[in-house]
Amino acid sequence: MTAISLVFRALAALWLGVAAPAAAEPLSALARPDLAASALDDLPGGGVALQLDLSQPVPYRVFTLEAPPRLVVDFREVDWRGISAAALTGSDRVRAARAGTIRPGWSRLVLDLAAPMALASAEMPRDPVSGRARLTVQLGPADPARAAAPAGPPAQTALWGLPAPEPLPPPPRRNDGSRPLRVVIDPGHGGIDPGAERAGISEASLMLSFGKELAEALARAGFDPVLTRAEDVFVPLETRIDIARAARADLFLSLHADALADGYASGATVYTLSDTATDRASAQLAERHDRDALLAGVDLSDKDDVIAGVLMDLARTDTQPRSERLAEAIVAGLGAHVGQLYKTPHMSAAFSVLKAPDIPSVLIEMGFLSSRDDRENLTSPDWRARAAAGIVEALRAWAETDAAEAALLRR
Repeated sequence: MTAISLVFRALAALWLGVAAPAAAEPLSALARPDLAASALDDLPGGGVALQLDLSQPVPYRVFTLEAPPRLVVDFREVDWRGISAAALTGSDRVRAARAGTIRPGWSRLVLDLAAPMALASAEMPRDPVSGRARLTVQLGPADPARAAAPAGPPAQTALWGLPAPEPLPPPPRRNDGSRPLRVVIDPGHGGIDPGAERAGISEASLMLSFGKELAEALARAGFDPVLTRAEDVFVPLETRIDIARAARADLFLSLHADALADGYASGATVYTLSDTATDRASAQLAERHDRDALLAGVDLSDKDDVIAGVLMDLARTDTQPRSERLAEAIVAGLGAHVGQLYKTPHMSAAFSVLKAPDIPSVLIEMGFLSSRDDRENLTSPDWRARAAAGIVEALRAWAETDAAEAALLRR
């Protein structure tokens, strides 16, 4: 029996006995996990058993992901607020556990596995006396070749619900200087995904603070800033791009402060999109960002059909040179205001968040949390103010040149 069929068998049984809300609304605490009555256990032969006690049964789905190996369980109406999934212990084959909200009405539990595993069974029986439920998932060992084949989220999407079609607005016109430049600021990570963490500092929290400060500085300078998130919540990569497109953004800035496990790196770096990474560190960072996306959402950027792919490539012939000029301007602005830049301050990598074909986009690594000097800078209000001033100056110079070019193209 396949992993998908196991999930839908469990769902079918569940829907017969439990009425679920028809629309996806914010969590209403229909079910709460009890970690004191839950467990992770090693099974003979290299497997793992998860037993999660819930206050009542709910619709759910189970699947595995690869690179790195993970077990993912999505729940309809399970409220994890105030509960740390890290308390799930007992198995040496599970490296970490985390949980949180991923979209209105849905939460996710992720187990990082020490080795690739295959889903053997999944069920959620209900206690007829107490009304409580227990999700029981069993994983068996599998070599990487076998584990990779069924890995990935189910193709079935009916549980998520489909949004109603919306009328499409006319395509945005390139800014010719006649209106304020709309800048979408994207503080990386958030919510269930804290990003890099060092010395009690999380990338998600730090970039949210800097993103808000940068938005204020841009507004004072006459720009029109929009944040992809204004609080500590998870926003999938594809949703960040959707927010920028819905805002009719003139450009997109993604803010990060990552960490490297090996080697010493410090200073700010500005990235533009490329299919090949500039160096090994760039490849590692791109891999980390995309893996974080898979933690709580699935990046479908490689699922474009041929015609859409051609159209996007055509769009990038216009936006990519503009992104390159934007990156160079930000490098100059940061260099003039904070000085400390990475040895190669303008680099390229296959960051998914930069793949919007119609919006000039850059990703700014403000520094590395693995560097003590960078941590001191990033946590300094004065340094962040100077960095924001450098970016504002860069965008002002870029906007002037870009508007002049747009005026020439319209003649």
